[in-house]
Amino acid sequence: MSYVVRPISDRTPFHGVHKPSPFESSLGATEEVLFREVKMLNGRDLVVEVDVAESQIRQDGLLYARAQAASPAVRVAFDSRHGPLQYATDRFNTWQANLRAIALGLEALRKIERYGVAQHGQQYTGWKALPAGSGAAPSAMTSDEAWSILGSFGDGTIAEQRTRPDQLPRSVRRARAFAHPDRHDGDRTLWDQVEHAASVLGVTR
Repeated sequence: MSYVVRPISDRTPFHGVHKPSPFESSLGATEEVLFREVKMLNGRDLVVEVDVAESQIRQDGLLYARAQAASPAVRVAFDSRHGPLQYATDRFNTWQANLRAIALGLEALRKIERYGVAQHGQQYTGWKALPAGSGAAPSAMTSDEAWSILGSFGDGTIAEQRTRPDQLPRSVRRARAFAHPDRHDGDRTLWDQVEHAASVLGVTR
């Protein structure tokens, strides 16, 4: 498997506040994790968006060795058996570190289903790419998607949980406990999505 690099297409998900990288792995090691996780999703057409100009991208779709990113922002997008998916972050201070954060986030999402917490790819719903021309920001989340994220951590089906709105705070607590960065080597990808889902459904701390 390989990927092509493209300039950042949308800056909506990025915050512009960065932390030192907690990772010491090489780009090659990160690519191994990314390729493995994308393959597990029957992924194809993998694109990595980096904050560079088109002139810094070679004809084969990879970066020139001299390329310098203007910011550490990264977006990863690909088609999968769950439909088009995309992930974006600029949390850490290099694009390579943020690429690893996304790769590890994909690994964490896969483990949710592996351990029986979610079924049939429910945990990927909030990251489905919106169709072109939708007019909404890529990071938008509907209430249905928010329930899918939180419900995948609960007991019973999502439909069953939605009939008990009084249990929503409990569902949020359960999701936060599972997604806490301390349980995922400091990676906040899953945590941020749970927090987003809770916010959409009106649950605050």
